[in-house]
This record gives sequence, structure tokens and C-alpha cells, in this order.
Amino acid sequence: MWQDKLKEIIYLLEQSQVNEIDVTFWGRRFRVVKSPSTVVGNGVPQTTAAAPVTPASGPTSTPPAETTPTETGEPVLSPMPGTFYRAPAPDADPFVSEGDRVAKGDTLCIIEAMKIMNEIEAEVGGVVRKILVENATPVEYNQPLFLIDPNG
Repeated sequence: MWQDKLKEIIYLLEQSQVNEIDVTFWGRRFRVVKSPSTVVGNGVPQTTAAAPVTPASGPTSTPPAETTPTETGEPVLSPMPGTFYRAPAPDADPFVSEGDRVAKGDTLCIIEAMKIMNEIEAEVGGVVRKILVENATPVEYNQPLFLIDPNG
């Protein structure tokens, strides 16, 4: 039943100039965002995707972290919305810490999206100058996660 309501929301989003909708109904919270060529659960390419975020009583997402002009480095952006994890397991050491040197292709973090753990790799080598997100917090598409100084 809630799937039909979700389909209506997706249709309304596709037909409007709005880029995202966040709605709670029947105790579930949904965030629907326009993004080109996203594949929805049934494997059919769509222009939008919907995913349950948290129960209505759960925490809301935090706004993306912003960088200040004094911080140097290349930002590593989140390729998807999801939950940011610094380590492969709760009791494990983080993949990287501030001041660590990383090479291109090194795993920096994990973003969990729809129960899938996605490893995020460094696109450039250098020194991790700043970690911009707290562990186990929600992140948005294109939100800065790290600053890596390629000259460091």
C-alpha cells in the first residue's frame, strides 16, 4: 500500500521542477531525489530513486559539511546518499585518519546504501588533511567526505 503512495510521489517529482522530496508516512521516512539513470530495485532504469531512510522516530540527516577557504586539498565527494562508516567493522580501526598518506585506489571509507556496503576509494594520492563527516552519520550525494592534499 505504501509502495503505491511512493510511486505517486516519484511521479509528482518527475513532473515538477523540484529535485528532492522528504516525506514520512505510516512510520517510515522516505527521501526521493532526482538523479539521471538511477536503477531502482526492480532493475529498471528510472530518473528517480527512492529508499527508506530511517523510521520516523529516528534521527534526521545532518546538512553537508562545508569547507572553509583555509583548508587545502582535493575534496572527496560522496558518490551516493547513505551512511558513512570510517571502518570495515564497529570494532576495527578506521581505514584512514587525518594526517595519513594515501595512494590512488586506497579505501577511505564505506558508504552503506540500501544494505549494500560500498567502498569509497581515493581518486588521488596525498595526505588526508581533514575528515569532514562523523562516523555512522547519513551523507548526501556529492557531500564532501575528506580533503586530500595531493602536494602533502
